[in-house]
Amino acid sequence: MALYEHVYLARQDASAAQVEALTEQYKAIITAGGGKIGKVEYWGVKSLAYRIRKNRKAHITLMNIDAPSAAINEMERQMGISEDVLRFMTVKVEEHEEGPSAMMRKREDSDRDDRGDRGDRRGGGGGRFDRPDRPPRRPREDSEGGLN
Repeated sequence: MALYEHVYLARQDASAAQVEALTEQYKAIITAGGGKIGKVEYWGVKSLAYRIRKNRKAHITLMNIDAPSAAINEMERQMGISEDVLRFMTVKVEEHEEGPSAMMRKREDSDRDDRGDRGDRRGGGGGRFDRPDRPPRRPREDSEGGLN
């Protein structure tokens, strides 16, 4: 059997429970075809780069699959028929990633409340206008010849 990573996008107006039911339906197709599901990650509702079937957002789900190609073909056929599935993509891989995917790691990084790496934000210098390679400016002269 071959290893696959499969991602599908479901309509934004479907509830999370409906998306979970779709995932269970597709998992059943794979197991009936003699395959196994490794991990399933629900990435949540994300904004799309462009509209797909009049949707600007979609529920995104990743599945790691170990199955024969016939089971994958049947699952993709069912997804093509479903009105709830906007797009899907299956990629054959050499091995599955251990641990959380990059999207889940990104979510964990953005969820943390520690802001210690930003430094002092109150006029402490070090902004984008402080250039160490330039000397400080000299004062400008007024139109009457006086200093400003």
